[in-house]
Amino acid sequence: MEQKISDEQYRRMTRTPVSRLVVRLGIPTTVSMLVTNIYNLADTAFVGRLGTSQSGAVGIVFGFMAIIQAFAFMFGQGAGSIAARALGKMDGKKANRFASTAFFASLLVGLLITVFGMLFMDPLIRLLGSTPTILPYAREYIFFILLAAPFMSASLVMNNLMRFEGKAALSMIGLLAGAVLNIGLDPVLMFGLKLGVTGAGLSTAVSQCVSFLILLFMFVSGRSQLRLSVREISRDLRDLGNIMATGSPSLARQGLSSVSTMMLNTHAAVYGDAAVAAMSIVSRISMFIFSVGLGMGQGFQPVCAFNYGAEKYSRVKSAFWFTVALSEVLMILFGVGAFAFAGPVVSWFRSDPAVIDIGTRALRYRCLAQPILPFTTVVAMMLQSSGKRVSAFLLALFRSGLFFIPTLAVLARLWGLSGIEWAQPVADLLSGIMIVPFLLWFLRGLPADAPDDRLPEAPLPAAEE
Repeated sequence: MEQKISDEQYRRMTRTPVSRLVVRLGIPTTVSMLVTNIYNLADTAFVGRLGTSQSGAVGIVFGFMAIIQAFAFMFGQGAGSIAARALGKMDGKKANRFASTAFFASLLVGLLITVFGMLFMDPLIRLLGSTPTILPYAREYIFFILLAAPFMSASLVMNNLMRFEGKAALSMIGLLAGAVLNIGLDPVLMFGLKLGVTGAGLSTAVSQCVSFLILLFMFVSGRSQLRLSVREISRDLRDLGNIMATGSPSLARQGLSSVSTMMLNTHAAVYGDAAVAAMSIVSRISMFIFSVGLGMGQGFQPVCAFNYGAEKYSRVKSAFWFTVALSEVLMILFGVGAFAFAGPVVSWFRSDPAVIDIGTRALRYRCLAQPILPFTTVVAMMLQSSGKRVSAFLLALFRSGLFFIPTLAVLARLWGLSGIEWAQPVADLLSGIMIVPFLLWFLRGLPADAPDDRLPEAPLPAAEE
């Protein structure tokens, strides 16, 4: 039975027209990203009703959550890329070994984050860019995020593993359930039970645990082709090193995003809590817009990895160009709307005139650079999914690291608050220019397709399971 399912999945991933396949896998991931960002925005909006300092606290802790996500994506996308290429080669045993190793490693790392975060909570919050007035609220919020760190990390790993094997619809269910629960619990705990920021943190922690349990059920009940088992954990440290090396671009990208958020908060704090709150709100809104393009990119990843493993390189190229074109259209449509209604959108989250003034300008500047992001993101995803570790790692350093950090420092010094607002769009433009040579190198290096003799001819399945 297991081989039959594997054959069916192989045919689906290597013979379905790439445009249909990318959309089929991209829609669930896009919905997941949108709803996940909606509940992040809901946190921001609900906490914003408590005050400017409380709103800033959410932005501070958001930078810490990016650290957890950085390790989770390293394990999840590293193992997912390897597992998908192994499935493309019909090697299910190898795929299960890497999936199980990544899952249990993420649980361990999440637990270590919990322990060390609890021991050094106040220094950590200050490092994240908190002001003295924000710190008490950030302490309330981060306590529950620390408790949920192992479940948050493992959930993201399972989500990525399921996506990479082509089960995007199943991966969506766990994330959606947690997101909807979070949105529902926020007002109940924060205002109904009058827990304030503590309620927001508790709501997020509970939703993460629920997502973990639902996604775990998908694996243990056999709905996923991959298997998670302690017996499957690799005893060879080289396998763990392979996962971490393949996932290192995700670690670098997410980790540098966290560092960038800390630096952004630190520079904005010079101009008061309103500036910190405004930049936090703009980051959340920008991520919501970007999630549309990112979701389609995540639909492309399993198509790329599976077909690269199956040596169907022409499908990799076709899927890449289709994903870029579709993501650009969606990003431009959302970006135009956000630019036109920047002021009202920011005011949904905080009615403070200073926050609205700063946030409106910063959001419009971000919207100008948004169309660059689908191109740079999908190129990076293609290199990582095909196992080009060094190139993918270098690209991961560009946007939030090599370009954003010095750009922020220089522009903040030259133009003050206005320079802080312009830093990310300028960094996006520079990274878009620098990524072109990497794309040309990769595409020109792809060989011709290998003969497709791994399976007997059979009609495509009528519908995705």
